[in-house]
Amino acid sequence: MSEPPRIAEIARKTRETDIRLSLAVDGQGRADLATGIGFLDHMLELFARHSLMDLAVTCHGDLHVDDHHTTEDIGICLGQALDQALGRKAGIRRYGHCILPMDETLVTCAVDLGGRPYWVWNAPMPSPKIGGFDSELVADFWHAVATHGRMNMHVLLHYGRNTHHVSEAIFKGMARAIRDAAEGDPRSNEVPSTKGAI
Repeated sequence: MSEPPRIAEIARKTRETDIRLSLAVDGQGRADLATGIGFLDHMLELFARHSLMDLAVTCHGDLHVDDHHTTEDIGICLGQALDQALGRKAGIRRYGHCILPMDETLVTCAVDLGGRPYWVWNAPMPSPKIGGFDSELVADFWHAVATHGRMNMHVLLHYGRNTHHVSEAIFKGMARAIRDAAEGDPRSNEVPSTKGAI
């Protein structure tokens, strides 16, 4: 019997944002993005390409206020999509990590898709802005992904000078870590937990 496709579609509508997000875990790295925030579109395209997941996002957010609600709510939707698409998580590797260089920057990203959300962030941004984007929102985005994706996530910036490079390294590193964790384990079709469930 073939496994069902690992896909998810999420809709989230509040007074602050109206989001439609679709995710195919076993994709080709395609991205179709219209978040209203150019820098976030760029980061999500990197995530799709390096995770080899197909990601489509449309968002109408209260950007007249700032970028916070849009960024955080898309993180919520991405986390929910990952959790939904992976289902029982039977046969996955569960753990993934990546040490990723980006020019002068070096970042370690590690995840456990074990169903218990925890978030450790040791990645201070060198500057408060990336163009018009508040760099602190990178942390808010990944905190939302970790919480709503029910994953244990650790991000460590070893060093880096350019805030764009730091952000890019984190998105690429998380893409590779999540990709590895979500991949099938060739030696087991079981749920990777002694509890028998995640």
